[in-house]
Amino acid sequence: MSRLTLDDTVRRFEEKFEVSAQISDTGKRYIPGGYSRTSVTFGSHAVYADRGEGQYLYTADGHRMLDLHNNFTVNVTGHNHPHVEEALIDAVRQGYSFANPVRREHELAKMLCDRIDAVERIVFSCSASESCMTAIRIARANTGRPKIAKLEGGYHGFADEFMISVHPSAAQFPGTAADPLPDPNTKGMYPQVRDNVLVLPQNDLESCTRILSAQAGDVACVILELMTGAGGPMVLEADFVRGLRQVTRELGILMIIDETVTVRSSIGGMQAEYAADPDLTVLGKAIGGGLPLGAVGGKEELFRCLENGQVHHSGTHHGHPLATAAGIANLEVMDESVCERLNRQGEFVISTLNQWAGEQEHLFDVYGTGSLIAYVFPNQPGREFRSCRDLAAYTHEERMDTFAFEMATRDIYVLERGTMSLSEPMTDANIDTIIDNTRDVVRQILA
Repeated sequence: MSRLTLDDTVRRFEEKFEVSAQISDTGKRYIPGGYSRTSVTFGSHAVYADRGEGQYLYTADGHRMLDLHNNFTVNVTGHNHPHVEEALIDAVRQGYSFANPVRREHELAKMLCDRIDAVERIVFSCSASESCMTAIRIARANTGRPKIAKLEGGYHGFADEFMISVHPSAAQFPGTAADPLPDPNTKGMYPQVRDNVLVLPQNDLESCTRILSAQAGDVACVILELMTGAGGPMVLEADFVRGLRQVTRELGILMIIDETVTVRSSIGGMQAEYAADPDLTVLGKAIGGGLPLGAVGGKEELFRCLENGQVHHSGTHHGHPLATAAGIANLEVMDESVCERLNRQGEFVISTLNQWAGEQEHLFDVYGTGSLIAYVFPNQPGREFRSCRDLAAYTHEERMDTFAFEMATRDIYVLERGTMSLSEPMTDANIDTIIDNTRDVVRQILA
């Protein structure tokens, strides 16, 4: 068996998605880079979609792909789920732009409060990015403290305070692992922003406690993802999360869990598995059923600052009639049995591939949580990954890229950064396809 190289698979990828490359070039005449989300770039350009149906994405190049990207995990019910589609059609017929709230906003709010124990009150926005901004405003209003703390590698949207120490590379992880320094990941940021952000190491409770204790009187909140995404797929350890919850309580610091991605983990979100009991919870992606929607929820007393007008929260499209309709329908499909089935499928993929890789002594590991699956090619045997720094330092990047491009040429769409997510329409045959192709591609890469 000849070894699969990055150059070979990139060449075949470019040939297969030539139409997408041409569309990208055309779009550059009007939009910088060709499209408004830099994160959708796959190689030198994006793969353009024509339509989606169930578990499949149909590209502008004429290919049907098994979608394991799912718009960064949004599409937990797949594409064009009939229940969601019917809800949207009904909502469109009723009208989709009012200077008035609609009752569906209450219905969706009740569903989320009923599902997530730590959410007693909730407000909507158009994205999780906006809801993260609202969450820290609420935290500052309730504590009177100016600074926030975030975990290194955590992504919470595009606002200045969140674009600190996100993306993994040796150059963008300054300081030591135990004492990370805040590092802006974009130009155009107000210079003093970094002074308002403490950066904490993942899965290192001792260091987090020391850093937070030193500035506790100035820190309003700690915001964290239980499984990071943009900064590299890393699952936080349950003991670390529970320990951090105890530390924040002792120091009077609010804990915000950003469940934008992990809300699909169970009907109570991933926090239910951790028994973390955060003060505030940010939600997004799946709660909008594919339409733009974000939310922040939490303890009732923390939201009194909105009720009495001390904190301003408004937007033309907040609680949008179409987004709330799609969100309700999506959550109706995402019941406990669906979440459990998806998690079983994901756990089967993870355990099956890990057992195979171990038997073959391949430098390839699969991990994740439930239907959120991550993979990594370690650059040395026996390496333990406990942080995004570890991923950046000890991952074989060329093999990661080769895997993503090769899967795409086989009509399986994964995220380049090393994650896959399952959707409700996927069958056991689809799961076999994922496992069989992963084995074959890994074998060729490591030949």
